[in-house]
Amino acid sequence: MKRAALVLLALLVLVVLGGAGGYYLHVKHASRDVKGSSTVEFIPTETVPVAPKEPDVAWPMYGHDPERLRASVGPAPSPPFRREWMFRAQSLIEFPPAIAYGRLFFANNAGVMFAIGKQNGLKAWSFRSHRCQAASPAVDRHLVFQVFLNTPPCNRPYSSALSGELIAFNAGSGTVAWRKLIGPSETSPAVAHGVVYVGDWSGRVYAFAERTGKLWWTAQLHGEVKGGVAVVGHSVYAADYSSHVYALNASTGKIRWEASAQPRFGSAGRFYATPSVAYGRVYVGATDGKVYSFGAASGDLRWSTSTGGYVYSSTAVWHDRIYAGSYSHNFFCFDAATGRILWQFHADGAISGSPTIIAGRVYFATLAGTTYGLNALTGHQVWSYPDGKYSPVVADKTHLYLVGYTRVYGLAHKSRVPSKP
Repeated sequence: MKRAALVLLALLVLVVLGGAGGYYLHVKHASRDVKGSSTVEFIPTETVPVAPKEPDVAWPMYGHDPERLRASVGPAPSPPFRREWMFRAQSLIEFPPAIAYGRLFFANNAGVMFAIGKQNGLKAWSFRSHRCQAASPAVDRHLVFQVFLNTPPCNRPYSSALSGELIAFNAGSGTVAWRKLIGPSETSPAVAHGVVYVGDWSGRVYAFAERTGKLWWTAQLHGEVKGGVAVVGHSVYAADYSSHVYALNASTGKIRWEASAQPRFGSAGRFYATPSVAYGRVYVGATDGKVYSFGAASGDLRWSTSTGGYVYSSTAVWHDRIYAGSYSHNFFCFDAATGRILWQFHADGAISGSPTIIAGRVYFATLAGTTYGLNALTGHQVWSYPDGKYSPVVADKTHLYLVGYTRVYGLAHKSRVPSKP
């Protein structure tokens, strides 16, 4: 009897070990990097960055356009640069400005909104929200749209007692055109087709009429929406902290599909980054250290590539390539169709912010406080600057505007004749 019990116990142990081993192999297989295809749900000629519709708007929103391609359009300055002016914002500036109507618009972490002259860096107006802040504004039709987080102390965990705001400012005067109470928000607004799209920590995505602030629809997702949304045609693409990516109907907010990060041991990767949409794909980095590509029409996983560290960086898109930085101190250039690493550059610190492509060069910053400029085709370094920490650079025809830790710099090519004050 005792022997039979021991045999039975041994069999149970084998079953448990076999099950555990099978589970381990299943998760290991499911979490592997996936190689993509250039023939499946990939449209190589689909995406070309376009100039803003308003001629006096050079950089309308975070990522430049609703697709969040993060690439400039038309002529732009190239290194070597010289500094023409500097503006002190008195507090961390985590996200870059919008450029319009002869001004830069941005906010610092202390919740102060600024409008400064792009030629001289002089303050035109400011607005104190008395809230925390971590997002870029969007500009359209002489309105500036900015989201704000909860009131201090900052970095509090979300609760339903906390609120945030979306405020529309008149670009010329800084007066408030309209304002809406939402959850705490750090999602840089996207503006398309007369609608402002934002998300918040309650897991909601909102669509507001840009002229009046009227709420058109609200979509409830599974987790906190940290990054911005991308808008392409009749779809809105969002990602959240529940490890999911979504396609929403731009007119109704109805969820068309949802996808997720790959399973792994421990918690699945969460999405802080703002998605980019190009070539019939959605590109987004996750805290599991991967950059993902999903089919924009289907939501199917098309490729995933590991970077060795958290990917908070939003992706940039240029010439069939995808660019993103990692906490592994490495900056990557991927083939947009397959996810193959074309080149990588080892920087002096972890990379948290997002890159920008300007005149064939890709710019990014590290948490060590250095901004790099690399040849976007080869990855060779062509320039650096001893300031910048997150998403450092936007540009127009005459200047590169660099966001340092608490400062904004107006940089021009060294051969450019300075404008008169």
